[in-house]
Amino acid sequence: MAKFTGEKIIELKNIVKIYDKEKVVDDVSLSIKKGDFVTILGPSGCGKTTLLRMIAGFEKPTAGEIYLEGVDVTKIPPYKRNINTVFQKYALFPHLNVFNNIAYGLKLKTVPDANSKKGYRLLSQKEIADKVNRALKMVDLEEYGHRDIDSLSGGQQQRIAIARAIVNEPKVLLLDEPLSALDLKMRKEMQIELRRLHKELGITFIYVTHDQEEAMTMSDTIVVMRDGEIQQVGTPKKIYDEPQNAYTADFIGESNIISAKMIRDNLVEFFGFKFPCLDKGFKPNEPVDVVVRPEDVTINPTKPQFEGVVMNSVFKGTFYDLTIVLDDYELSVKDTKTYPIGEKVKMSIDPDGIHVMPKEAITNEYETVITGENTVAIGDTDFEFIPSKNQTFNKGDKVVAVIDFDKIEITDNEEEGQISGNITDMIYKGKYYQVKIWLDNDTALIVDTPYDWDTDDRVGLVIKKEDIKVRHDEKD
Repeated sequence: MAKFTGEKIIELKNIVKIYDKEKVVDDVSLSIKKGDFVTILGPSGCGKTTLLRMIAGFEKPTAGEIYLEGVDVTKIPPYKRNINTVFQKYALFPHLNVFNNIAYGLKLKTVPDANSKKGYRLLSQKEIADKVNRALKMVDLEEYGHRDIDSLSGGQQQRIAIARAIVNEPKVLLLDEPLSALDLKMRKEMQIELRRLHKELGITFIYVTHDQEEAMTMSDTIVVMRDGEIQQVGTPKKIYDEPQNAYTADFIGESNIISAKMIRDNLVEFFGFKFPCLDKGFKPNEPVDVVVRPEDVTINPTKPQFEGVVMNSVFKGTFYDLTIVLDDYELSVKDTKTYPIGEKVKMSIDPDGIHVMPKEAITNEYETVITGENTVAIGDTDFEFIPSKNQTFNKGDKVVAVIDFDKIEITDNEEEGQISGNITDMIYKGKYYQVKIWLDNDTALIVDTPYDWDTDDRVGLVIKKEDIKVRHDEKD
């Protein structure tokens, strides 16, 4: 077989994974460059660990292909892939000392040998010892080979798990939230250690985490996931400065995310004011979302654009975290100075501090069917609606039910709702929260609400019949 010379060490093509009829990874395609430190970032349940397990070979995709160095490994078992994994739980052998934990895989490894009838041989004891000691040195534990696993701290056990993974010299190292069990100080130290190891080894790291600070600190490339789909791929700076949607902007760093209107190229309106910006290519007066990072708001500038009242000020060590209210909006601002509560301040935002994004949607357009006379299925329930004049529907017709975000009521007692679901995302839009709720039939609705909810909250939804507009599905 020809030696691999390409840049892409791993390619995922249209990967789908379905568990119990639920699609947990949805048509994911991704290329990973040789030698990169790539972090797959997202909340619990977004599909990131499932994706990692498919790369490792522990899970088989329902559809799609996985390539390692240009070779299709989709159906190849884990032990035949030159990939090693460090798990969230380190899975060290408690009955073996540190040296033998690291050496375990090497004792099973073979190398080519022209003098052997089989054409290969096992590693010698000296070869194993040399490799183990080199791995221990890499993780700064060269004097710990004789120690029992139970005598090590959590951080030391994590290093041993990494040493055991790298001693086999894999082409790719997969790391599934390996720092989650450590305290904050140890996590910070291990982030630096992992980055050092990556540079020293020169192999490809694929790291899974829900912690955006970890991703920003260590990665060459970040892959943001949500509900089994990739939202954005880019460098930490690119994703922070130019998020492609409100979800990514909210997940990466602190943000003010505001509903706005794109007046024309390079001019956007929000807070009731028009602001110059660098964005273009939107339709005139198109509804959009705007992202303004707290550090991009200037207080008491030479040329003020708007004003607000200071409602809160918290010292964070190197800056003050201010909450400033203007009309119904709350604006988060970072400044090196504080201001008295209740003081009116003038503010401005430079054009390069405003990032305009298309909205995910401007209303719920729910693809469904007519279930009876003036009833339509939403979730697992039939809802009555009022047809417009001259509209006629027959049972079984494919239709779209249109429901505005603010016309759905959320109740924390799901029995009071007509349908139930789980909150998966929540984004604060300055004066209201926008939440995404996955219903029990694996469909979703978006709701605007004045109340703060927690992700994974189980809630009920109430929709009035006059707030459901139905039209025939044009795709039918």
